[in-house]
Amino acid sequence: MSSSNPTERSNPKKRRFLTAEKKFQIYLEAQDSDQPVGEILRREGLYSTDLARIRQQVKEGALQRLGAKPGRKQDVVSSADYEALKRELQEKERALAEQSVELVILRKKTNGGSWDR
Repeated sequence: MSSSNPTERSNPKKRRFLTAEKKFQIYLEAQDSDQPVGEILRREGLYSTDLARIRQQVKEGALQRLGAKPGRKQDVVSSADYEALKRELQEKERALAEQSVELVILRKKTNGGSWDR
């Protein structure tokens, strides 16, 4: 069985990347449409397993979003910012420890006297 068009075999089917919006559109169409699901899948070039995966992703996304506690969202800090803040905190802690040592030395030189003289 040879194909009449030789370029068909030389061009393998490329993998498509669907955006989240497109996946959600396909999901809604498959859920609410009067069209048979098979027809939607053929038009979009998808398999039934692709639709099952999209349905699972929609379910996970909805559960995650609905399970979130109300109120302000937590701020997400990048790892680079986190490391910079961590270094800064360590430097400040070290400087505070040095200042504490200097204070102890000064108090010893003044015979433990009060600063209120």
